[in-house]
Amino acid sequence: MPKGITKQAEAVQSLWNGSWIAALATGAVVWGLILWSAAFHRKRKNSAELPPQVRYNLPIEMLYTIVPLIMVSVLFYFTARDQNYINEMSATPDVKVKVEGFQWSWRFTTEAGGKQAQVIGRPADSYKAAEAPELVLPVKKRIEFDLVSPDVIHSFWVPAFQFKRDVIPGVQNKFQVETLDEPGVYAGRCAELCGVDHSRMLFRVKLVSQAEFDQYIASQAGAQ
Repeated sequence: MPKGITKQAEAVQSLWNGSWIAALATGAVVWGLILWSAAFHRKRKNSAELPPQVRYNLPIEMLYTIVPLIMVSVLFYFTARDQNYINEMSATPDVKVKVEGFQWSWRFTTEAGGKQAQVIGRPADSYKAAEAPELVLPVKKRIEFDLVSPDVIHSFWVPAFQFKRDVIPGVQNKFQVETLDEPGVYAGRCAELCGVDHSRMLFRVKLVSQAEFDQYIASQAGAQ
């Protein structure tokens, strides 16, 4: 996955890595037991004697039941913990962004310090995010996204957030992220097939310093 630029993305990356480690460890144990059984508990070619049978062995059957339950419980705990953290909402975010997904672009209305800046996009003429609308955000701040759509279902996705959320007509979806100190420009796109020009629904997220953001929001607010 791409390098995360939010604290929530760090949690997603940690969960992803842990899940892979758990899956590989479980797979190694299972395959090891299968190969061990095939090698040492098979019926011998020149013997009529059957390998040891373990049917109705209560201790082993309890082990087969309890160990998977423990594994699932551990995975559930870490998943629920990180999901709750990712979905946390602060009553006082530093910046609010209303995201409107429409066929076939985006409208971003950013509010901070009592000032607003709006960016209205149009469908990209090519498949390059450089031609798409740009959402400017400050680093090391808590950002709230309010997602709405006037037409069909879209999906707001910034790969560097390691997170996406659907934009559904008639449904107000919100989420928050805490940006890291990672200035730069990051690609975003619609992740829900929404019609013929779905692939042109591109945008960019630009993380800048607080001073640059203050200058940007003031200039945009003054121009409107």
